[in-house]
Amino acid sequence: MERRQFSRKFKVEAVRLVRERGVSVAQAARDLELHENMLRRWVKELAADPAAAFPGQGQMKPEQLEIERLRREVAKLRAERDILKKAAAFFAREAK
Repeated sequence: MERRQFSRKFKVEAVRLVRERGVSVAQAARDLELHENMLRRWVKELAADPAAAFPGQGQMKPEQLEIERLRREVAKLRAERDILKKAAAFFAREAK
């Protein structure tokens, strides 16, 4: 069985059905053929951060992008540090 994927627009409309039209989560979930917990999670995510909710496949929230950028930078700096350590050790042996 293949996992279903929902667009951001679908998720926002499902949440709007619950929040603005007053339909219960249970009824909306049955009507949309979703599990209640999934719809509750969508409501919670949209309430927490409306602009960054449901970023989509392959897209990250700004905080996650910053973390990834910093991880790459740390890896680069560690590699540079290791090269400098090896060079210092090499030249220290040559000086003897």
